[in-house]
Amino acid sequence: MKTAIIGLPMVGKTSLFTILTGVPQETRIGSTAARTGVARVPDPRVEALARLFEPPKVTHATVEYVDMPSISKETLRDVGSIASLRVVDAFAHVLRLFADETVPHEKGSVDPVRDLEDVETELILSDLVVVEKRLERLDKDRKKIKNAELDREFELLERCKAALESDQPLRQLEIDADDEKRLRGFQFLSQKPVLYVLNLGEDEAGKLHDREREYREGPLAGRKHTAVTAVCGKIEAELAELPRAEQQDYLASYGLEESGLERLISATYSLQGLMSFLTAGEDECRAWTIPKGSTAVKAAGAIHSDFEKKFIRAEVVNWQALVGLGGYAGVREKGLLRLEGKEYIVKDGDVLVIRHG
Repeated sequence: MKTAIIGLPMVGKTSLFTILTGVPQETRIGSTAARTGVARVPDPRVEALARLFEPPKVTHATVEYVDMPSISKETLRDVGSIASLRVVDAFAHVLRLFADETVPHEKGSVDPVRDLEDVETELILSDLVVVEKRLERLDKDRKKIKNAELDREFELLERCKAALESDQPLRQLEIDADDEKRLRGFQFLSQKPVLYVLNLGEDEAGKLHDREREYREGPLAGRKHTAVTAVCGKIEAELAELPRAEQQDYLASYGLEESGLERLISATYSLQGLMSFLTAGEDECRAWTIPKGSTAVKAAGAIHSDFEKKFIRAEVVNWQALVGLGGYAGVREKGLLRLEGKEYIVKDGDVLVIRHG
């Protein structure tokens, strides 16, 4: 699952990408190339299981981020930029809230809502071009042959066109599962879920949660398939330079309990409808990524395709019970290690042992 970090120039998106992924920063002026990096999903459950079993290998779930050039009419005309945007699963749209005279805003002032709408407009216009071209083609095809599927696609794209012409992103459109499949191949930009990342100044570092709430209940309220999180890029950059043992004290000095980037990663993960189940033992403790609502047999397939094909049963226990009772012997003694079949819906934080042929 890929998330593209997007935004206007000078909002701090490339700096956030560098801190998130560890990929070294480079000159981006005029560049239309996308850079890719991977961030580890913070998960105290994995750490707790690792302390219990002390395996030689500990593996966290990951999120892949793509650092995109700044959004503009020019980049959205570039074939490479458009292609990179279309193949991602979600956007992390960085909105600048910090004021800094040494980093001038291209619009001359800091206004995150205006910036959000400007980027949204460009995504909508890009989608409108695709819709209009496809409608022209469908109109010609429908005159040649009678086909119910072509008619249904035409009606659906007419709805999309009406929404886009009303400045409504396609993620706001109410469509059923069949229509969702019809639109999937177009990879519309305004249909992708968005995490709005509020990039605050150092003077507001202790107000991350307040600012999140302010925007969630205010200008970002009612926007479907979106989420919001706040970070302070300057603090995150300084935090990344500190030894791990000193990071918590540094956060506490600003009244923070956790890194903003940790919440950003977790919010990205959740927005895409993902969750983690766990495997734990003396060889490895690991978090595995699956869509929410996945069955036990699909979870087995995430580990190995053969496990899905030859699935028999899954032994399931909550991670807290496993840690609290000191391992598998303890949960078996208490009767907390359950046997579940193929249709069991895996819960976030379940520890699974797959039995297979």
